[in-house]
Amino acid sequence: MSLRPFRDIKRKKTKEINVGKVKVGGSNPISVQSMTNTLTTDIKSTIKQINEIHSEGADIVRVSCPDEASSKALKEIVKHVDIPIVADIHFHYKRAIEAAENGASCLRINPGNIGNINKIKEVVKAAHDNNCSIRVGVNAGSLEKDILEKYREPCPEALVESALRNIKILEDENFFNLKISVKSSDVFLSIQAYRQLSKTTDYPLHLGITEAGGFIPGSIKSSIGLGTLLLDGIGDTIRISLSDAPVKEVQIGNEILKSLNLRERGVKIISCPSCARQGFEVIDTVKILEKKLSHIKTPITLSVIGCVVNGPGEAARKEDKQRQLQNQLNV
Repeated sequence: MSLRPFRDIKRKKTKEINVGKVKVGGSNPISVQSMTNTLTTDIKSTIKQINEIHSEGADIVRVSCPDEASSKALKEIVKHVDIPIVADIHFHYKRAIEAAENGASCLRINPGNIGNINKIKEVVKAAHDNNCSIRVGVNAGSLEKDILEKYREPCPEALVESALRNIKILEDENFFNLKISVKSSDVFLSIQAYRQLSKTTDYPLHLGITEAGGFIPGSIKSSIGLGTLLLDGIGDTIRISLSDAPVKEVQIGNEILKSLNLRERGVKIISCPSCARQGFEVIDTVKILEKKLSHIKTPITLSVIGCVVNGPGEAARKEDKQRQLQNQLNV
């Protein structure tokens, strides 16, 4: 019996870039991101939340910099965290320059919203001088006016055209340390846009379903959208956008990658839904185990099966896999 999954996911090999100490793209592991929801100027609370997000298993954290005080707060924040910070910038080019100078590892911008070419050149120079990468972030809800007029509504072709236009702006400035996203709150629109973009560029792609909603609907939409793309081999870094605590975004992101055998981290619990045959309180037991084992980072698979129908078979299958793995290691 083979230990290989029923379907191997063959990822598209994209260009490798650096987001601080984290390498994105190429053959590197798919990274998980989240974003703080504290006021960035509340430095103590922001540091605390970043560290909580990191502890939950995030590789990169995004922080909003809507004003000068926020972008300058990064200088103190980065001293107390051990994870790359992406500065989220909209419209004002000086915020991007300040963020790069104050320790951001990446700038999330839409060059088309920054302003004239001279302002974009200043942002690119600041990113280059401070070893910052850039994420070109295209959203269906904020497309350029002329592109929206051309296509009449957000569609995959519109998102891709916007992305390619903005990529060219950076390439014309000899800047290539970049990644791209083409997000929408519509699952089907997002999937088609990313598929089209993946065919036209080799830059690493940041996946996400934006404004996905609360915990349950947002997790489901993100799982369907990102799972579909990841199965296609598309995607180098992901963020689950939930109207909920950032640590929950990380939990769902990690679970999506674990379910596709794209990441091994922490305890994977295989448990039955329980029924009248259960010999103990399965649901309560699983909840207790999830809480008590949440600190474990080493990959472990644990089965919690409540009756003799599937329990012995699941246990035997795990034992067989362990035996096969040991035999392979002994060869």
